[in-house]
Amino acid sequence: MDKIFEQVAKELNLSTVQVVNTMQLLDEGATIPFIARYRKEVTKNLDEVEIGKILETVTYQRNLEKRKEEVIRLIEEQGKLTDDIVKAVFSATKLQEVEDIYFPYRKKRKTKADIAKERGLEPFSEYMLKAKSMEDLELKAKEFLTDEIADEKEAIEGAMLILAQNISETPIYREKIREIMLTKGILVTKESKKARELDIKKVYSDYYQYSEPIAKIPSHRILAVNRGEKEDILSTAIDFDEQVRARVENLILKDFENKNLQDLYSKIVVDALDRLIFPSIEREVRNILTDKAEEEAIAVFKDNLKNLLMQAPLNEKNILALDPGYRTGCKVAIIDKNGFYREKDVFFLVADMHNAKQLETAENKIVDYVKKYEIDIIVIGNGTASRETESFVAGVIKKYNLPAKYLIANEAGASIYSASKIAAEEFPDLDVTVRGAISIGRRVQDPLAELVKIDPKSIGVGMYQHDVNQGRLDDSLDAVITNVVNSVGANLNTASWALLSHISGIKKNIAKNIVDYRKENGNFKNRKELLKVKGIGAKAYEQMAGFLVIVDGENVLDNTIIHPESYHIATDILTEAGISIADYKSDLNVAREKLKGFAYEKFAKEKEYGLETVKDIYEALIRDRRDPRDSFEKPLLKSDILNIENLQPGMEIEGTVRNVVKFGAFIDIGLKNDALLHISEISNKFIDDPSKVLSVGQIIKVRIKDIDKERERVGLTKKEK
Repeated sequence: MDKIFEQVAKELNLSTVQVVNTMQLLDEGATIPFIARYRKEVTKNLDEVEIGKILETVTYQRNLEKRKEEVIRLIEEQGKLTDDIVKAVFSATKLQEVEDIYFPYRKKRKTKADIAKERGLEPFSEYMLKAKSMEDLELKAKEFLTDEIADEKEAIEGAMLILAQNISETPIYREKIREIMLTKGILVTKESKKARELDIKKVYSDYYQYSEPIAKIPSHRILAVNRGEKEDILSTAIDFDEQVRARVENLILKDFENKNLQDLYSKIVVDALDRLIFPSIEREVRNILTDKAEEEAIAVFKDNLKNLLMQAPLNEKNILALDPGYRTGCKVAIIDKNGFYREKDVFFLVADMHNAKQLETAENKIVDYVKKYEIDIIVIGNGTASRETESFVAGVIKKYNLPAKYLIANEAGASIYSASKIAAEEFPDLDVTVRGAISIGRRVQDPLAELVKIDPKSIGVGMYQHDVNQGRLDDSLDAVITNVVNSVGANLNTASWALLSHISGIKKNIAKNIVDYRKENGNFKNRKELLKVKGIGAKAYEQMAGFLVIVDGENVLDNTIIHPESYHIATDILTEAGISIADYKSDLNVAREKLKGFAYEKFAKEKEYGLETVKDIYEALIRDRRDPRDSFEKPLLKSDILNIENLQPGMEIEGTVRNVVKFGAFIDIGLKNDALLHISEISNKFIDDPSKVLSVGQIIKVRIKDIDKERERVGLTKKEK
């Protein structure tokens, strides 16, 4: 185990002590957010990303060691284990190297080469490597004729099959050919026989006759090809040019020391490659490409999700939430500035579908609701009838000079939430359509608190999410949500169980127990009361307490990120500054004035407290609990509508980044469809990854590059003129 820690430390450029201490905490059940925030002295100030990397790398190494032991055991059970195999296995540094060594010993269907061995041709195959001529070989073949081997030709063919299989199972050949295929191979796709029948919309037409070097093909094309192949629309293969093919053949052929039978050996090598090695390695390479593409797609999804969840909340805004619709009308929900549902309604406001009386009624109701509830923002979902609704709302705001602004919200996932168990628990007496409108409105007030209630795959910020490993995707997105939720924290007395379930140390059943306790006993008065909740013991309490705040509790420190285990340090700091806890609570400004200039470094040294811990506590005492989302841009509020007919190439406009992908970003500029800012139009400088300069929720200035009114598509540019 020490060897693993040393290896990981070297790989990550950390000290062994950092790796050992971090893994000890993780193995004892501590969470990454807890360790990053409250065990800085132990890890020497590692952040969440570094701790996560340690866990990932150590887990890989542990699995590698476990697999090595398993492979040794499996080969030993076959009675084929040698000292050389043991040495090779234990010197391997990658899982693939271990699998290459184990490849010849894996259970597989009986091959023609295996049958040839059973018929006693293995010694003859060894002789084939040193025969002086074909005549010599044919003469030797006579010694191996049996009832099952009728003539010399059959004996020679059997020996050739054995040698071809031996070549295909040689680890060094597999490793080198895999590397050549990854660096020099060409991915070739063709339309299948069923393509024209299945691909009616020509979604995959670009790949009907397509080839691209594997080393250059981007991840999104790998996933697109995989999907087309899965849908039986594309056939896919990996090919080489003639020079590379010759290089691969010579790689093996040069190891045949006997030069007397080169033509025969060449046939054996070609057979080994075409029949055995290439198909096998091609599958492995396709898996490697898919794995890499999935990793990149998930990474993009993670970045987009994090930026979406970190969008700045529009706190204390009264909301008129609209979930647009045609035939059944626009569902309406009033949400007050504290996030509480107040009233529901239905508007019929689509001019081409509803009569004059319905339109007049909708207009009057909007005016009345804005005045009655002092509406700050009218939030419109971006689904069906969104633009008609926007046009109507913008007209009413302008006509009556209403003080409210409006914005278009991404309603992805609202319908899923509305039919979910948590929605039924929150609003048991409301129809699913009203719940959807509430979700649309609340996600503007507090995106994080609302979006954690929805499967992240349903909120519209990923691509190819259905084409990647779902377990891997779920784990990755859950880690993002956990990271964001813990960086923001949660109000113990208002957070939903969905939000609480992502707090350090809290599982879903515990989160529900906390909410149930709150319903039965009223608001929590202090953090210690958590220990009365069913299922929460000392360890769980340690992990969660610092991330849960109580705004108006008995102890003022409960409304800070200071962990209860360090309250004595906070008290000592206040005492040193001549402040009591009571004084700190009653007059925060005076207390903080006294704390200014406090020499926390000297204090930490004298008291023998950890410097990083003291620093965090001091900063928590001297300033308000900061929401990290406040540094992000607020959503773009509007008062008038934009039509595609109003656009002209060269026009400058503001837009909100809705989704970032490898080939660019989709920007909401107020049209029915998001406009595309292609990667080549992001900057005059070369950009290799849009996510390095753009993020979901970001508000940017762009210019109209081109307009396709027929397909309602708009191309954008950020390049300088």
